[in-house]
Amino acid sequence: MLNSLQRCRHCLAVFVVIVCLATSALAAAPIPAAANDDSLAQKSGRQTAVFAGGCFWGTQSVFQHVKGVILTSAGYSGGSYTSASYDQVKRENTGHAESVRIVFDPSKITYGQLLRIFFSVAHDPTQLNRQGPDVGPSYRSAIFYSSEDQRKISADYIAQLKAAKIFPSPIVTQVVPLKGFYDAEQHHQDYAWKNPDDAYIQAYDRPKIEALQQQFPQLFTVYKGK
Repeated sequence: MLNSLQRCRHCLAVFVVIVCLATSALAAAPIPAAANDDSLAQKSGRQTAVFAGGCFWGTQSVFQHVKGVILTSAGYSGGSYTSASYDQVKRENTGHAESVRIVFDPSKITYGQLLRIFFSVAHDPTQLNRQGPDVGPSYRSAIFYSSEDQRKISADYIAQLKAAKIFPSPIVTQVVPLKGFYDAEQHHQDYAWKNPDDAYIQAYDRPKIEALQQQFPQLFTVYKGK
């Protein structure tokens, strides 16, 4: 991932165009809700979802602003514990994807609602092994399910979106079993919240949070840090 504008692969003029296009795309209406979803639980509790949608800074920052989400962690999924470090993952040969673990209260938000946000504003599910300027398998789109219920809701939702032709290009999101989640290094946690003026955050992640607030005002909350 890029840490500053100076590390961007594009010149400033192209950078500005990309920002404008990304912002306008994210300002569109939200995609349909999942037809197959759990009902809200009658009692408070904790469940976990793990999604990969490009740089984990942005994915984490989106779900930190969702009501019913208790906590989030940036990390790695898809590979082994021994290869779960940023220095290794960025070499693109570990099998890991930059991912986010989302602990949520099923009495306040459903797994299907999290998926709707994931596909609406958290990332572009039609980009294969990349998101924006970040290229490689570690930036792939993936859902790591931990139960048969999560697998079926995810698969059904993708089929629903495909049938409705919601996206102009094919959805490439993987739906695969969760074999492990490994927390990323501490400086990656809450990165967008701690570094709001970072050029990368301003360009690629801030528009996602703004789109979340516009499209899902009833689910939006202000994140104040851990």
